[in-house]
Amino acid sequence: MAPNPIRNLFHCASSELYFDLSDGKLSVKGVPLLSEVPTNVTLSPFHSICQPSSCSDVPSHLVRRVCALSHKAGFLGFNKEEPSDKLTNSLGRFSNRDFLSIFRFKPWWSTMWVGKSGSDLQVETQWVLLDIPEIKSYVIIIPIIEDKFRSALLPGPDGHVIVFAESGCTQVKTSYFDAIAYVHASDNPYTLMKEAYSALRVHLNTFRLLEEKTVPSLVDKFGWCTWDAFYLTVEPVGVFHGVKEFVEAGVPPRFIIIDDGWQSINFDSDENPNEDAHLILGGTQMTGRLHRFEECDKFRNFKGGSLLDPNAPSYDSNRQKKLIAKALEVEDIEKARDRAIQSGVTDLSEFKTQWQKPKQELDVMIAEEEKISGSASTNGCGSYGGMKAFTSDLRTKYKGLDDIYVWHALCGAWGGVKPGATHLNAKVTAVNVSSGLDGSMIDLAVVKLIEGGIGLVHPDQADDFFNSMHSYLSEVGITGVKVDVIHSLEFLCEEHGGRLELSKAYYKGLTSSLVNNFNGTGLISSMQQCNDFFFLGTKQISIGRVGDDFWFRGGDGDPMAVYWLQGVHMIHCAYNSMWMSQFIQPDWDMFQSEHPCGQFHAASRAICGGPVYVSDSLGCHDFDLIKKFAYPDGTIPKCQHFALPTRDCLFKNPLNDSKSALKIWNLNKYAGVIGAFNCQGAGWDPKEQKIRGYPECYEEIHCSVHVSEIEWDQKKEAANLGKAEQYVVYLNQTDELLLMTPKSDPIQITIKPSSFEILTFVPVQNLRSSNTKFAPIGLTNMFNSGGTIQELEYNTSSVSSSVKMKVKGGGNFSAYSSESPKKFCLNGAEVDFEWSSCGKLTLNLPWVEEAAGVSDVVLVF
Repeated sequence: MAPNPIRNLFHCASSELYFDLSDGKLSVKGVPLLSEVPTNVTLSPFHSICQPSSCSDVPSHLVRRVCALSHKAGFLGFNKEEPSDKLTNSLGRFSNRDFLSIFRFKPWWSTMWVGKSGSDLQVETQWVLLDIPEIKSYVIIIPIIEDKFRSALLPGPDGHVIVFAESGCTQVKTSYFDAIAYVHASDNPYTLMKEAYSALRVHLNTFRLLEEKTVPSLVDKFGWCTWDAFYLTVEPVGVFHGVKEFVEAGVPPRFIIIDDGWQSINFDSDENPNEDAHLILGGTQMTGRLHRFEECDKFRNFKGGSLLDPNAPSYDSNRQKKLIAKALEVEDIEKARDRAIQSGVTDLSEFKTQWQKPKQELDVMIAEEEKISGSASTNGCGSYGGMKAFTSDLRTKYKGLDDIYVWHALCGAWGGVKPGATHLNAKVTAVNVSSGLDGSMIDLAVVKLIEGGIGLVHPDQADDFFNSMHSYLSEVGITGVKVDVIHSLEFLCEEHGGRLELSKAYYKGLTSSLVNNFNGTGLISSMQQCNDFFFLGTKQISIGRVGDDFWFRGGDGDPMAVYWLQGVHMIHCAYNSMWMSQFIQPDWDMFQSEHPCGQFHAASRAICGGPVYVSDSLGCHDFDLIKKFAYPDGTIPKCQHFALPTRDCLFKNPLNDSKSALKIWNLNKYAGVIGAFNCQGAGWDPKEQKIRGYPECYEEIHCSVHVSEIEWDQKKEAANLGKAEQYVVYLNQTDELLLMTPKSDPIQITIKPSSFEILTFVPVQNLRSSNTKFAPIGLTNMFNSGGTIQELEYNTSSVSSSVKMKVKGGGNFSAYSSESPKKFCLNGAEVDFEWSSCGKLTLNLPWVEEAAGVSDVVLVF
């Protein structure tokens, strides 16, 4: 029999093992990491746990890569005397050591946390990164899955780190784990993430890395999501006119997401089981269930061609905004009442008085809306009406609209599928929240789901369930789905063998449907930020949200929340991208361009490395802002990597330490970029167990930025850019041009609250024949100016030198040139330009539609 090449690879690593467990201490290269390690904890080398048979279908280059580094890793396990479905055990203790961690602050969302002791950890920690300056290295501890159990880390007393493992089913028990947590060491924190999750890819073989998958085409495009524009009142005429506004302003969306509100849902108490509920705000729909897979009456009644007619129906956005405003007024009174009840108030008569009038006014407005809706022309769901006709009309009118996605919850609707309403076996299942989430933030969605339960389609029918939904959507012109509320499965698993078994069945069905109906890529995952999903649900899914929802205002009565919530969102996205980017393309979510912090959001999205989309209401746009990150053809100058926090931010708290900026780095084809953001003013409060404002921190801060903070080596093609002797630095907000070398002092900047600076670093090229130093900055009217340079070529001879570029976009092209060029040619014609003795070279570039906005630029020296 021929030797097994995979098996041989696992025995090829002869380097000395990094980790050792002896005398109650877990050490890395001789440095104590955890002390007081219980005697029931085990450490196993990677090759002793990872079995060759389990990774036979893993790409061989991945196996070789992991094998070569396996000496830097190990698995932790433990054993107990009695089996249980929930087990906790200390892994040891540490103190006086900086750490960065990610923990779930809600069942669906995770964020960063820093500290110095095991007791500083928060519940449901997904991983912890420890700084080991003694050996100039870092160590990550990752709780993982084993057999039918998943795990997380918890804080323990006296600095102890607790691992918590659970099956989610009282009948599924164990007393022993070989590999319930994984440890890995590296001298580079970003490389560490790649190495660690690559190793787990090989070990578990239940997911695929992002590098193995294809991402959807929308990642480098501008889009529009309907959520904050309509909430649950979304309907065809409004969507059509929404797209029209962007197109007429010269920033056409290349994709749209029709968010919650298009589905056919109603409530168990409704008299007519086939009638759709008429809802306005998010939250009210969370106990509703899907009663058919097809669209609700608002979309079913759409008449094909009606919006292409010269006398197409208009859309009264003011009426819709008044409806939403009145609903928000009622909601605010109800939330104030609920807060009063929680604080012990018993006399609620004042709230009732405040509530009655706006509630009556809202009821009248809803009745009027239903009357208007009921009088609309209907044409059934045949070939000339319904969702199919609507998507056809959209594409007929707006030729550049590549993708139309729709929203749905993993279980169908928030409350699942109504039993008996479809051909599937659905059962209303009570929501059971794991004790592991004790200490996380109270969430309206969880409260509502507990109230109504979820109509769960039996896992044996998961394939049929997703295919039934998605095949219909594909037939009517939908090209993808945003799947939300993904981590509801963990509430429903008692009767189905535990959370991993239920998840496997559902993710298998979802994956199969994605391949069959949406080209294998058309799915954005959301409310999924837990290790179960990433370890089990990402074999095919290649993009997902890395932050919680964009909140345009606060819901707890704090008027400053409209500002501080935005920095919180940015922190979620930046730090979650460190691990989630190993599995999926990070999606930083939508925002509103006309929001008070719209520019703050736009700047971060422009350099995040993913799609950029807004959720503007009709008539409420800042098109000048949108044009700073979106081209007239609806594409964007996207970075080539994903934005991650700089090293000096890893163990700091950029939310409420009153001094630290969030700095994120990214890479363009010919430059690097750092965004510095003042996110101070909010954050997680462990005592109150919620994210709240820290108004004393909402102040101006000072920070330094240096070219060395860009991790050039994280993308092979960019590595040489990090070896330049000199860089030109362009500051977007102050319009400054500076020179810097790797040995220069850092650039000092001051940032006001909810403000930012974007710094582009371009290697300076020495054109030898003319002794000219040159570096292209790109279009400075765009946030990501370096991303506008698509091609760059230097040609030097003994007589002359030239620079050839392809630049996409229209506007102010800038470059650094120590000497004035002899000639500047634009699209084959010589043109005038401006050059100053400080080296700044500028020229206004046109948008040439016939060339897809790309200009040929040639400079001769």
